[in-house]
Amino acid sequence: MLPISLRPNGRRAVIVGGGDVAARKAESVARAGFPIFVVAERIGDRLRALLDETGSPHAQRAYETSDLSGAALVVAATNDGELNARIVADARAVHALACDAANPGLGDFTMPATQRVGTLTIGVDSGGNAPAFSRRVARDLAAALDPRYAGALDRLAHMRTYVKETFAPPERAAILRALAERPLDELAGEPRSLVCATRESALAMTQSRSIAARLAQQCIVTTMLGVTTTGDRDRRTPIEQLGSVNVFVKELESALRERRADFAVHSCKDLPGLLPDDMHIAAISQRADPRDVFCSERYRDLASLPAGAVVGTSSPRRRVQLEALRLDLRFEPIRGNVDTRLRKLASGEYDAIVLAAAGLDRLHASAAHVVPFPVEVMVPAVGQGALAVETRAEDERLSALLHDAVNDPEGELCVACEREALRVLRAGCSTPLGIHAMLRAGTMVVNASFEPERGALVRIKVERAVTTLEQARELGAAVAAELKSSAVTSGVAN
Repeated sequence: MLPISLRPNGRRAVIVGGGDVAARKAESVARAGFPIFVVAERIGDRLRALLDETGSPHAQRAYETSDLSGAALVVAATNDGELNARIVADARAVHALACDAANPGLGDFTMPATQRVGTLTIGVDSGGNAPAFSRRVARDLAAALDPRYAGALDRLAHMRTYVKETFAPPERAAILRALAERPLDELAGEPRSLVCATRESALAMTQSRSIAARLAQQCIVTTMLGVTTTGDRDRRTPIEQLGSVNVFVKELESALRERRADFAVHSCKDLPGLLPDDMHIAAISQRADPRDVFCSERYRDLASLPAGAVVGTSSPRRRVQLEALRLDLRFEPIRGNVDTRLRKLASGEYDAIVLAAAGLDRLHASAAHVVPFPVEVMVPAVGQGALAVETRAEDERLSALLHDAVNDPEGELCVACEREALRVLRAGCSTPLGIHAMLRAGTMVVNASFEPERGALVRIKVERAVTTLEQARELGAAVAAELKSSAVTSGVAN
């Protein structure tokens, strides 16, 4: 048996029979919204009262095959078994679903006893063996469900509409499944909504929606506030020449201070090592692929580029590490969002460019040849691949909510290590610094590269057991100290 729910959509139901059984079936069908038509030689008082109340048409005569014209559902509820069987056969001939009220096994469907709690419908089906007992069970269940269930269903209906309007189909099912399992008091409570400050690029919006999806699983609606940052307004000047260490961040923080937004979502690699005192990182997302990738339309990898080939990158970190691999290449700045950079590559302005794997993956973008660099070869930027959720430092309850909904413990530990090294080194966006931490069975492995002075690239690798944020930050400080020490040992002044 397959329990299903049918919507009338204007289609009618035909009830053949006039007794109490026919009346009960007609009442159920009418409550479901089906226009009904009744045909019977004798119509009892209960059924006649329903017909008078609803104004439904009827015919007090013997059944005729033509009575089923245009029917979606047909109920055979006479006292004549042979007639009921004939009605079921006629219904099937006109492609209508048939119910044999006297012998449910011969029909196409049965009608469960139902009770409603708000917009929640409870159905109990005994397979036709004990209809009265089914009604009792349905009543008992309805009595046991307090008004919170109706409120929860109304809230879920609102959230379902929001989810369908906001998220792509692959994301929806996971959100709706998670919502259905939330505590009843939470579902029945007052709706909650938050405003997210985000850059307006396709990548930034995609990243912010991924955070909104996690919040939706907690029954929270997120509205996006698009903000244009300094780095977005000027897409020609190299980042290190824009005169600020947080060119993609400060306008989002202004939106928080001005209370136009409740939280902001950043690519973690865009954040400076030290946040303003009134700002706080509430959560770090699960990290996407942190690697840099080689992209080209003509050449299969970095080694295949001919001498003098033009490689586009505006990152000092990438440039110095690429120079260490191929000093014979030309490195030219490139600005713009991911799509813009890929278009410039496709138009032949560059022989190759280097991008973050996470950005390509999130946008489902690519080039003819895309080859990831191992993190030991091209050390990623601090926080690369992770998203940071920032709030006002004073909003402790909101911060805790965002942490519970979004935070990834492993990502948090790794990013804490990397950001502590960044803080200790006081490095800005123009510093050729790469730090990448990963956890392997309780051991944190950190690769780092640093060029404190032109032509003096330092690389180190450090491993240490880490299980707490304090240990992660201690390791980050140790990585910074070793980078400084290695630079001095190599003859580079502090």
